[in-house]
Amino acid sequence: MLPQPTAMLPAVMPWLNLAGLAVFAVSGALAAAKHRQTIVTLVFFALITGVGGGTLRDLLIDAPVFWVHDARVPLVCLIVAVAVWATPERWWRGSALDWFDAVGLAAYAVYGAAKASGYGIPPIPAAMLGVVSACVGGIIRDVIAGEPSILMRPELYVTAAALASTSYVVLMQLGVPGAGPIAALAGFLLRGAAIHYRIALPAYPAKGWEDRG
Repeated sequence: MLPQPTAMLPAVMPWLNLAGLAVFAVSGALAAAKHRQTIVTLVFFALITGVGGGTLRDLLIDAPVFWVHDARVPLVCLIVAVAVWATPERWWRGSALDWFDAVGLAAYAVYGAAKASGYGIPPIPAAMLGVVSACVGGIIRDVIAGEPSILMRPELYVTAAALASTSYVVLMQLGVPGAGPIAALAGFLLRGAAIHYRIALPAYPAKGWEDRG
């Protein structure tokens, strides 16, 4: 019997997956808590944010949707939502959501690229699927919460996910040990710097657009 594609992933990858899932779930629950929602809504936001990107990735690579076959995933989302609900608001003030999202972004980007590679996806599409894994859950969270999408904010976001997933693919091609943690750390550091220092890519020049209408 041939090994399953996910069985060929480096041993650290399932831990990156769970780490990304947990912190994305926290960011989803925090988004609901910010709007003073019920515990049921917190659980829903935790789940949809945690699994959104991975679900789309699995559908695109024709893999079994991971959370449908793994009871740990909804359990982690449930535990996270209850934890956010039960803890004092002061623990989550400020930029907590952004920092939790940054951890999830980096971990999920790497895991998404690794899983796509394990299913035989070529390097460039695999890196792009890492970005999809990392970004879609946060986009869904923001849309449902009625918040400006993270994609429309000025500081680097997709770029950080792309750095993490591309770094992983390149390091794996080169046979570098510890490619997963190294790539995840690179993506997190870039996103963290963007949050702290408000680093952004140049915006499309608006000159001329204001004259139309």
